[in-house]
Amino acid sequence: QVRVLESGGGLVQAGGSLRLSCAASGRAFMGWFRQAPGNKREFVSAITLQGDDTYYADSVKSRFTISRDNGKMTVYLQMNSLKPEDTAVYYCNARDYQARNYWGQGTQVTVSS
Repeated sequence: QVRVLESGGGLVQAGGSLRLSCAASGRAFMGWFRQAPGNKREFVSAITLQGDDTYYADSVKSRFTISRDNGKMTVYLQMNSLKPEDTAVYYCNARDYQARNYWGQGTQVTVSS
């Protein structure tokens, strides 16, 4: 079982930046998802075990950057040029070698206009 814990959410003005962190208890394919009120949870970004491949939703490409530090077993999501539509609860996801998914409790990101 992989446990994940997010941190780094908060309130920021449009155009600002935030960095989310996700500490994992084991090595896994990691990703970020988000869910805004009334919406389904949607994919944001993901990174492979070694960090050599990254994936982004079209809505965040060129603004968000995912990275990982395997020594610290932590994944980061650097979010720049934030928009009000980025407001959501952001969830960290870990997928292990058996394709089992583990979720964090979520961290709120609010972007004011």
